[in-house]
Amino acid sequence: VNVVGMSCLCVHHVEGMELLTSLELETVNGTDVQLKCTFKSTHPLSEDNVSVSWSFRPLRKMTEEWVRLNGAFPPETRMFKGHVWSGDIMKGDASITLQNVQFRFNGTYSCQVKNPADIQGFVGEIRLKISFSEIGILAIAVGGSIGVVLLLLIIYIVVLVFQRQDDDTFVEMENHKSKYEVL
Repeated sequence: VNVVGMSCLCVHHVEGMELLTSLELETVNGTDVQLKCTFKSTHPLSEDNVSVSWSFRPLRKMTEEWVRLNGAFPPETRMFKGHVWSGDIMKGDASITLQNVQFRFNGTYSCQVKNPADIQGFVGEIRLKISFSEIGILAIAVGGSIGVVLLLLIIYIVVLVFQRQDDDTFVEMENHKSKYEVL
């Protein structure tokens, strides 16, 4: 058997990491909110190898703050300091929970997970919108209504006082007029 040439077309199957996040999340001022970031890898996961990065870009700003998390260590940089790591790397969860969210938390949060065996995947982005609580809006509405009622009551009382003074002045003038007519 004489083999002159042999060519082989070999295709290597390249696999990446799949990352899932919500596109937009809305919550109420003063509450806790979980920023869910889940991932699937075609390769085995290890807390030593998988790294998680979160970034925050405030509304109308181009600057980002990055924090790198390895395993279950809590974030300790400015925007993320004091918030809770709520994910579990071994279960494909890189979520964090922001506690007592304030209006300054409005913006875009990005989650990136890397497992060295996988090709670097996409960055998941979550736009977080913080709104007033319904109780706060209700309190403002009730307080404003009470304020308007009190203002109307004060105006009514002031008008009555001035009318009474005018009536007293008129009666007094009539009495003076009567005295001069008698004389």
